[in-house]
This record gives sequence, C-alpha cells and structure tokens, in this order.
Amino acid sequence: MPVSLLAETIELLSREKNIDSNVIVSAMENAVEMASRRQFKTKEDLHAIYNRETGQIELYAVKRVVSQVVNPDTEIGIDEALEEVGDEVEIGDELQFPRPVEDLGRIAAQTAKQIIFQKVREAERNNIYEEYISKKGDLVNGFMKRYERGNVIVDLGKIEAVLPRSEQSPAENFSQGERIRVIIHDVTKESKGPQVIVSRASSELLKRLFEMEVPEIYDGTVVIKSAVREPGDRAKIAVSSTDPDVDPVGACVGMKGSRVQAIIRELRGEKIDIIQWSVDPAIFAANALSPAKVSKVQVTDFQNQQLEVMVEESQLSLAIGKRGQNVRLAAKLVGWHIDIRSEAEMKREVALQMEALMSSATITLNDIQGINPVHSAKLKEEGIETLEQLAKSSSDDIATILDVSLDEANSLLEFAHKIIKPNITNDTLEDTPEDIPEDIPEDTSEDTPEDQEVVD
Repeated sequence: MPVSLLAETIELLSREKNIDSNVIVSAMENAVEMASRRQFKTKEDLHAIYNRETGQIELYAVKRVVSQVVNPDTEIGIDEALEEVGDEVEIGDELQFPRPVEDLGRIAAQTAKQIIFQKVREAERNNIYEEYISKKGDLVNGFMKRYERGNVIVDLGKIEAVLPRSEQSPAENFSQGERIRVIIHDVTKESKGPQVIVSRASSELLKRLFEMEVPEIYDGTVVIKSAVREPGDRAKIAVSSTDPDVDPVGACVGMKGSRVQAIIRELRGEKIDIIQWSVDPAIFAANALSPAKVSKVQVTDFQNQQLEVMVEESQLSLAIGKRGQNVRLAAKLVGWHIDIRSEAEMKREVALQMEALMSSATITLNDIQGINPVHSAKLKEEGIETLEQLAKSSSDDIATILDVSLDEANSLLEFAHKIIKPNITNDTLEDTPEDIPEDIPEDTSEDTPEDQEVVD
C-alpha cells in the first residue's frame, strides 16, 4: 500500500468515525501482530510498529540478550548478539529483528482487516457511550422512527434510542417521522453497542421545558426547587426567586399564560400547577395543595416529616383530588407526609375529647386534638402535662417555655379554659342544691352565749 494512501485512510477513518488517529494506528499494529503469528506459526515475540515517516507498518521479533539461551524464540546469546549488533550490546538488552510484512498471505491480510474494523467499531461505540452518558438528564431532539414491541425507537442522528413503554405518557401517540423531544434517561453498554434509554414521563422533561420557555430560569433569577408528574394527567412544579422584585410564579406563567401554555401543548394537555416554594414546610404544603384553600397546617412529627392540614368541608374533595391525586402530588413535591382533615371532622373530634374530659380530670395535653404535639412535649418537660395545669399557668410562662409570642400563648390558654370551663360548671352545679340561698346570714348564737335572753 502506498505511503500516502495508508496515511489518507487513517485520516479518513479518524474524521468519519470521530476517532483519535492513535486509536486507529494501535488497532492496525495489533491486527498485523495477530495476523503475523497465524501466518508464520511462530512463538516469537512479534511487535508491529507504524512508521509515521515512511507511512508503513514494520514488523519486528523482539529477543532478550542472555548469557545462555533457553528459549531461542525470545532469547539470543551474547556472542550472537555481538556479531549481529556489535560491541554496544549487553546482557539484558532487547534487540529487534525485522520480519517481512510482505510475506503475509491473503487470509492473514483479511484477518488483519477484520481486526482493524472490529477495533474501530469498539472505539466508535465507546465514543458514543461517553458522549451520551455525559448528556444524561439533557433534553434532545429526535424523530420517531418506528414502534417495536410497544417501545418507540427514536432516531437521534448518530444512534437509535429506545423510548420504553414505562417512560411514555399515556396521553401521547406519535407518527412515523414526527419530531419528538426526549430526556436522556439512561445509557448502558451492550454487546451490540451502547443502548440509550430516553423518557417522556420523567419530571426532568418538565424542568428542561421550563428552562427553555422561561428566560428567568435560564439566567438563574428563578430557581426550580422540585417537580413531580403523573404523566399525561397532572404535574406540579415548585419555584422560587433570587430577586425579591421578580415573581417566580408569574414569570413561569408568562403574559396571559403564554409560557406555561406552550409547555402544556408540548405535553399534550397535561395540567400544570406552578407553586411558590417556601423553606417552611407548612407554608409550602399549603401552597402545594393548590387549587384548594387551606385553613391551617401544623407539624405533627418533625422527625418523620408529617403534616396535618385542615380545610373547610367544601374544600376537602378539591384538596384530596381525583383518586387522591392532588394530595399525592403535593406530598411528593414537599417531601412530607400530608394528612388532610376537614374542620367539621376536627370539631367532632374536639367535642368527643371534651366529653371524655368530663369523665377524666387528668387528661393529658397529648390527648387533646388542636394542641401541637411539639408544644405538648415542651410543656411536659416543664411539668405541665394536663389541661388543668396548663389553664393555671400564666401567659408569660407559656410564651417563655414554647418560645412564642404572648398572643399565641394567650390563644393556647383560652383554648384550655374553653374546654375546662364546662367541666367546672357541671361539678359546681352538682354540689350546690337549688333550695340553698345565695347569701346565708351569719349565725352568732354559739359565738356570744352571754348575750342570749334568759326565759323563766
């Protein structure tokens, strides 16, 4: 092969396959070595070297210089080496003896060609794998090529990606040749090459679409905190702003809803709730339950991340959502377990507790619905365990123990008094007969016997 032709072939392969020319040269050298061993049927240590100056593959048998030869295939005696090379050789040196590459037969040459192509394909697959593994989570454009056992094959240009049934939205159908946006979900190494898995159901798709449509997200003014989806049906995304003058929800909605409507069209009509993020889980949960209006939220277990939400009876079904979808998405968005109760249900529970209180004067604060368990625990540490003990406490003491304002402390005391008052009234009525007058005159007959009148 002419020098220029071999060099051009290496350069052409390097450009077409986007492979480093050194990888191709290494593949050629390995191929010539393997083909030579098969052709010459020798156990010599053969090494092929590409000479960049001449543009030729040169083949050498490498032998070590020893004092006494044990294996003539890989060793050469010192005397013979001196005759071949001269006085500069020493024991332990390695000498290279040229072998004719031109003597390779047709079969050996074909074997070398196959090995070269195999090495090039492996290098190409590795390049594709490294390219797409670095794009994991990115939004890419492709074309729907065909359906294959329920999966959609997407042409990404360099490679065909797989959109599995599990990563498809139930609301979507694609026609052959239709343009499609997908998220690089995963990349695996397979024997036939890298396998790229893409998704249309991932919440990352929602994030990337908002990044494309909302400039404030792209430049970092608005930050996406979290996003959850039930593909094809409903999604919730929480956003916050790094600039107090920028409304994150308004920025995502756009003028007359233009920005969010573009994303809804891309997701084939999937409803999207844009939520104002808050560092306070109670406020965040109240926002996340939109469009329902929340009356009250309290943390019932901070360690296990549990919240209790109270809503009006008319808002209960809206807060829970169809088949529990709204509260389920809200819980995923916030990352806390959310228990929704109606005000009517809460009042019934309080009434039952008040009835129980009538028959038990020692009921503890933990048993009372409406008192924050965190507050109950703090009060217990200070020796206040029952409603009676709480009612006898001062607002200053309560505010200090719970680290709350005086208004909050007074509200808690008023709540305790409202529950205890009916019980005190009933007890008093049972001990006071109706026929006893309110004012009883003092009887002084026994106190002053000397003043009593003597009757003969």
